[in-house]
Amino acid sequence: MSDQQSPVRDYVTGALAPVTDEVTLGELSVTGDLPAELDGRYVRNGTNPIDPDPATQHWFTGAGMVHGIRLRDGRAEWYRNRFVRTDEVTRALGEPSTPGTRRDDAPTAAVNTNVVQLGGRTWAVVEAGQWPVRLSDELETEAIDPFGGTLRGSFSAHPHTDPRTGLTHAVTYHWTETCVRHVVLDADARVVREEPVELDGSVMVHDTAITESRILVFDLPVTFRLEDAMAGSVFPYAWDAERPARVGVLGLDAPGTTVQWAEVEPGYVFHPANAHDTDDGGVTVDVCRWESVFDHDRLGPNEGTPRLERWHVDPAAGRVRTEVLDERAQEFPRIDERRTGTPVRWAVTAGLASAGAAHAPLYHHDLRAGTSTIVDFGPTSAAQEFVVVPRDGSTAEDDAWLLGFVTHRAEATTDLVVLAADDPAGGPVATVHLGRRVPDGFHGNWMPTNS
Repeated sequence: MSDQQSPVRDYVTGALAPVTDEVTLGELSVTGDLPAELDGRYVRNGTNPIDPDPATQHWFTGAGMVHGIRLRDGRAEWYRNRFVRTDEVTRALGEPSTPGTRRDDAPTAAVNTNVVQLGGRTWAVVEAGQWPVRLSDELETEAIDPFGGTLRGSFSAHPHTDPRTGLTHAVTYHWTETCVRHVVLDADARVVREEPVELDGSVMVHDTAITESRILVFDLPVTFRLEDAMAGSVFPYAWDAERPARVGVLGLDAPGTTVQWAEVEPGYVFHPANAHDTDDGGVTVDVCRWESVFDHDRLGPNEGTPRLERWHVDPAAGRVRTEVLDERAQEFPRIDERRTGTPVRWAVTAGLASAGAAHAPLYHHDLRAGTSTIVDFGPTSAAQEFVVVPRDGSTAEDDAWLLGFVTHRAEATTDLVVLAADDPAGGPVATVHLGRRVPDGFHGNWMPTNS
C-alpha cells in the first residue's frame, strides 16, 4: 500500500455518474473543420450501472454502454449511446433476452470495457467474464457471440492485431483457472489458437503487448480471492503483497510451456503502450504502472500515481530494468497501431485527475527525445483516451489525427475533439459538440467505413 493513499471514493457520482437515457442525435454542431477523409465511426465503451449503490458499486462491473459518432464528408452525422444488452440489462429494461450463447459461469456479466472492429464487425468486449457481444454499425446489440463458436474460454478487453500478419493476439484469464491463455484470431475474427500458460494461482491480467516475434504475460500481484467471491463480491480480486511480480516472454507461435519469466518490482499495469524486440534478445515495453491497486480501495484503481515507465525485459537473465519516462499521473496510452510491435517515437496518454478534480490534460510524448507536449483543454476540462488515426496515404507516425472525448466538468458536456498529431499544441482542428455528457469511461477505437 502506498504511504500516501487516496481516500476511498465512490464510482457513480460526478464525472462517473451514469446516464439513464439512450438517444440518437443527428447533424451535430462542429467548431472548426472536420477532415473530410475521416469516414467512419468513433466508438467508446464504458460502465454505466443501472440503479447502483455508491457504497458497493465497483467501477469495473457496471452495465456496458457504447457511445458513437459517425463522421463523413466533413460532417458529424450522428451521435448514439446504447446499452450493451447482456441479460442484466435486458431484464432491467424489460426487454427480450439477447440471442446467443452464454457462459455458464458468467451468465449476466457486463461487457463494458472496449469496443473493437474485428473481421469487419463491431464487438463489445470485456475480460474474464461474458463472451464478446456483436453490435450493428448503429450500435444496436445483435448477439452474444464467442466468435462464431470458436472461442472456448474467456476473452480480453485488449486484443492486439499484428500489422504484419493480420492475426489478433490476446492474453485471457478466468477465476476458475490457474492459467492464462494466449488466444489468436484470424482476419475473419475466428479463433485459430488457444495456448495455455500455467501460473501459480488465478491472476488478473488486464492487457498484453506483442512484438514482431513474442507476446508478454504480465503476472502481477492482483489475485482472485475465493473468500470474497463466497461473500458475494462481484469483483473478487485484490492486491496480494506477498506475491512476486514478473513478466513472461512467449514466442507468438510457441507452446505455453516455453515462457521465460523475468522478475520486476511489484506494481500493476493495466495498459502498455507498445513493445518491441531488442538486439540483445530482450524486449522493451512502455507501460503505465500503478504502485498498487485494489488494496486500500477495493472498488476501483485509486492508489498512488500511475506513471509512464519503460521496462527493459531480459528473459535470459530473468530480470527487468525499469526506467521512468514521466512521473505525472497518466493512463490510457495509445500509439499508431500500424507500428504495433516495433519501435515507436510517439505515444499519447490521458492525464489522470485526482478524485473530485476537474482538470486533466492530454500528454503527447516524444519517446525518442524524452519530451512531451501538454494539450490543455481548460481548467475544468478533462481529456479521456485519445486514439491515433493515420491520415490517408501517410507513412509517418505523426502524419495522423488524434481523436478522443473531452468532458467539460462545469458545463457537464462532452465533445469529440480532433487534433493534428504533428501539431497537437495548435489545439483542436475540429470539435464535435454532443450537447450532453459522456461519463468518463474506458476504451474505444476509430472504425473506418468498409474496413
